[in-house]
Amino acid sequence: MAAPTPIIPTAASKPAAPKPRFAKVLRGLDMTLFTVCAILVIDQLAASAAIGVQSIFWWLLTLVLFFIPYGLITAELGSAYPQEGGIYAWVRRAFGPIWAGRTAWLWWVNVAVWMPSVFILFAGVAAELFMPAMTLWTKMGITFCLIWMTVGVNIVALNVSKWVPNIGAVFKVVIMLAMGVGGIAYAMVHGVANPFTLKAMSPTWGVSLAFLPVILYNFLGFELMSGAGEEMENPARDVPRAIVLSGATISFLYIFATVGILLALPASDIGLIKGLTDTFRRLFGASALGQAAVMVFGLMALYTFVANMVTWTIGANRSAAEAAGRGDLPKIFGKLHGKYQTPASAAILGGLIGSGVLVLYGFLAKSAEDLFWTTFAFSSVIFLLPYFLLFASFLKLRRVDGHLARPYRVPGGQPAAIGLSLLCMAFILQAIVFLIYKPGKFDLTYALAVGGGSLVTVLIGEFLVRGQRTPAPLTALPKATSHV
Repeated sequence: MAAPTPIIPTAASKPAAPKPRFAKVLRGLDMTLFTVCAILVIDQLAASAAIGVQSIFWWLLTLVLFFIPYGLITAELGSAYPQEGGIYAWVRRAFGPIWAGRTAWLWWVNVAVWMPSVFILFAGVAAELFMPAMTLWTKMGITFCLIWMTVGVNIVALNVSKWVPNIGAVFKVVIMLAMGVGGIAYAMVHGVANPFTLKAMSPTWGVSLAFLPVILYNFLGFELMSGAGEEMENPARDVPRAIVLSGATISFLYIFATVGILLALPASDIGLIKGLTDTFRRLFGASALGQAAVMVFGLMALYTFVANMVTWTIGANRSAAEAAGRGDLPKIFGKLHGKYQTPASAAILGGLIGSGVLVLYGFLAKSAEDLFWTTFAFSSVIFLLPYFLLFASFLKLRRVDGHLARPYRVPGGQPAAIGLSLLCMAFILQAIVFLIYKPGKFDLTYALAVGGGSLVTVLIGEFLVRGQRTPAPLTALPKATSHV
């Protein structure tokens, strides 16, 4: 009996590769600019400079003991796990759907409640530039409009909305360079506004500790671009590169701009909202040309506030939508726009929550600065909580996912991984404590507003997450036996 003729598979008989869920529109430069825009925040620069010259010590300490270890960890996670959802996907793989749902909720809702503080600052700076007598309620009206403009930008396609943070990153670099160079030029003519001595740079314990969380906060955001992990062209190559390039740029500019502010303005004169415009006016003078420069840089700063919120909402809304799509958050978070396939429902819900927080804290606040700091502290506590899970996930995934390819690996083996993760967690813990308890002037009403609001937010998340019963698996990842 003749042997059966072997069947040679043809191209048509091979199983088709699964169609990508999202268009891959993020290149290496996009990711670098996206990360610079996410982490380099103009709106908190005055608050960190208000510590005084000793802020330089805290910047350097946080850079070495937190920012660098945190960057190494997120470079490994982002390149090894390039899935839509970023931090949510990492926590889900490490600890399952319940903890992932909690992470997605906190990650998403913190951005929603943070929006009012950023846009109140926008309105405050705009008032300083154009209408100094603007009332608090007018500023709140501007904030409301900006919240919903941000929602609209989130709904359009990513290949369009990505240009908002890209341009914002360029503006931030220009502004911070101008502050640093302008501060040096001012000091050469008029002398320094604060003594830059070893004693002045030495850390002190007291009221200034209340601003230390701002410095830590200013260094967070490396993981944000991984929220669009499946929309990257080459995450294995580009995530580590983007973190190195953006991290070096961010570190230099933060310190350079802070020095520039402190060269020009006494620390006691730096206001949370007026700090930016006061610095511009001090650097560029009262001449017609100087006033024009103040206006140009002021408008650029206003744009960066909007770009910052667009950047963070793009990442947070995608994480929430991914969680809802996998059954870890209510389905309403996962509804995508019919044409653009963007997380429209998550964006709209974020706008509703941001508007509600604006009105609630607006009734409690005595001034724009008071409203800014209270909403900032409240959102920051919620924002910091998922980072405990990020670092814990890194340790667990190192242990259980040894078969996965890691285009980048944190050097030093498991002892270094454990040590760096615990160090980062300690920094996160101190920031949460000092956001609720302001050293030197404890305010029970403020502590209850920030701590109580955070607790209520966590409990709402528990209700939403525990109500889900249809978890779906994550996208499969490639196996490998060798590591780089």
